[in-house]
Amino acid sequence: MKKISVLIPTYNEEKNVVPLSKEIINIFNNELNNYKYEIIFIDNYSNDNTRLNIIKLCKENKNIKAIFNAKNFGWTKSPYYGLLQMTGDCVIIMCADFQDPPKMIVDFVREWESGYKIVIGIKNKSKENPIMYFIRNIYYKLIKNISETEHIEQFTGFGLYDKEFINVLKNLDDCYPYFRGIVAELGYKIKKINYEQQKRKFGKSKSNLYMLYDYAMLGIVSYSKIVMRLATMIGFLFSFLSFLSGLIYFVYKIIYWELFYIGIAPLIIGVFFIGSVQLFFIGLLGEYILNINTRVMKRPLVIEEKRINFD
Repeated sequence: MKKISVLIPTYNEEKNVVPLSKEIINIFNNELNNYKYEIIFIDNYSNDNTRLNIIKLCKENKNIKAIFNAKNFGWTKSPYYGLLQMTGDCVIIMCADFQDPPKMIVDFVREWESGYKIVIGIKNKSKENPIMYFIRNIYYKLIKNISETEHIEQFTGFGLYDKEFINVLKNLDDCYPYFRGIVAELGYKIKKINYEQQKRKFGKSKSNLYMLYDYAMLGIVSYSKIVMRLATMIGFLFSFLSFLSGLIYFVYKIIYWELFYIGIAPLIIGVFFIGSVQLFFIGLLGEYILNINTRVMKRPLVIEEKRINFD
């Protein structure tokens, strides 16, 4: 009998973990009863009652397992580390807040059994804040256009991954992974299933502007050379325009020595404009250096405080 792992990353999800686990168990008992299952919660150092609720679930059902991180290691590393701990023939990763519909587990498994190693959910609609949905959509299109890898639009990571692909992840030894890019770059043939992203059932989103920016920059610096090459091209263009402007001013001054006054305004505007462009690209260069520095240090993805029911 095949075994399916369901990975659920958590951070302050005390009201969601119990009803979500019950819904998943009902799916396996009723619609997928010919499979064994395990539900793995990886908790990123919650400071509410999330851990207490997970411990209670683990005591009631040995198929429910838990990994408790020793601190908050970020929403990039923790889910990725959890994927590497699966023991099933495939793993399904989903959010703990019901934004990813649990009923899609059945659809994922059906497509997996038909031969697909990777089956993912694509948001064709969303009940989240329209402004955030619009911003995310712009980012997906941006990263798709500037990346050398064909990125997947409206893909959050929600999906099913065969153990063969998980073995690929284990061999990467990436300490700062951009999972969505890895799936697009190294994944097998992918089956996409459209779904409508739901509103969070309980609690508030833990994402903030800085976290979204950090993840967006991780994707850009990991999969795009265009930004730095664009800096080179713009620098060359500005150099040429500056030389041309200087030459024109020089000729005008020679011809109309008494009548032509250069003034200080063009100089101030030029300095501030070129200076701002330089700062912009220096900042982007810094992002690349930070990315390299993080990977060179080879820090572990996660330090575990303890795990439950893995024995």
